[in-house]
Amino acid sequence: MAGLIKGPNEGSIIVTYRCPMNCVMCNIHGNPTEKQKEIAPEICERLPRVSFLNITGGEPFIREDLEEFVARLRKKARRIVISTSGWYVERVLELASKYPDIGIRVSLEGLCCTNDSLRGRKGGFDRGLTVLLELRRMGIKDIGFGITLSDSNVQDLLKLYELAKNLRMEFATAAVHNSYYFHVSDNSFQHPEKAESVLKELVERLLKENNVKSWFRAFFNYGLINFIRKGPRVLPCEAGMLNFFLDPYGNVFPCNGMEECFWFERMGNLAETKSFKDIWESGQAERVRNKVRNCPKQCWMIGTAAPVMKKYIHFPLAWVVRNKLRLWTGRGINYEVIRPFTAKGKQK
Repeated sequence: MAGLIKGPNEGSIIVTYRCPMNCVMCNIHGNPTEKQKEIAPEICERLPRVSFLNITGGEPFIREDLEEFVARLRKKARRIVISTSGWYVERVLELASKYPDIGIRVSLEGLCCTNDSLRGRKGGFDRGLTVLLELRRMGIKDIGFGITLSDSNVQDLLKLYELAKNLRMEFATAAVHNSYYFHVSDNSFQHPEKAESVLKELVERLLKENNVKSWFRAFFNYGLINFIRKGPRVLPCEAGMLNFFLDPYGNVFPCNGMEECFWFERMGNLAETKSFKDIWESGQAERVRNKVRNCPKQCWMIGTAAPVMKKYIHFPLAWVVRNKLRLWTGRGINYEVIRPFTAKGKQK
């Protein structure tokens, strides 16, 4: 069975767990990697060719050799996006000037006061916004920012959306999760109805845009509503089948949403082998995939949601068409019943 799995189409490279921020919903900063034990840029030569790679952390720009990663990964992926806090303004701008085709996504957890409080560093919002505005001035096209929704910043979600829309930038959303990656187990919504309310408004605004990408972002946020309701995923999880995560120690994981209280297992270690294919087609990788297929968690994170949205494009497309018609006829979107899709192409 393992040999029947095709190669991944997307991947995330976690280059470090070091981070200058002190986010309340994440404790990566309290569990940093040791610099001398982090993977070297040369490991990128062992990766397969994919359509998309996300470079993330920790804070990727804390690594002084990040440019070497980018230079090597550009040969491996058609598109690269770096996720950053924007704290290291000059480093971001310098790299973007050398590689203007890469994408940059800045994490903003709200407007100024909210962001700085949640991310634990005064001036973080100003630095992040400075990065975005300077990148726009430089003519960098693939830029945007995103928010991780929680009880503490729901009031700023729609304001950030309007800011992104007016700046003509991408706007990404997520919701607080618990995982080994974040080193937290107590993230939750005490007032889920407030998060649902603003997400519903966001979904409708996105569907009303004259932008196809915005329509599919509406579907993703529809999935976030279901996650906050603690419902089943609206699309199956195929982590470790369509995508992979490479951590700073060389470990290959199917996703970054695992929790040890449920299950936690790696597919292999790229630093210990010269072939990614050997890991991907191994019996261990297939055992991990079986755990993914039976995973009790119902995560809805962009790293694992985006690949299945593309694979099963007919399902989100049908949702978009159906709900745009509802809006045009004044009926509004029906949020009461969310019917999950199965890999066999049937709704439950």
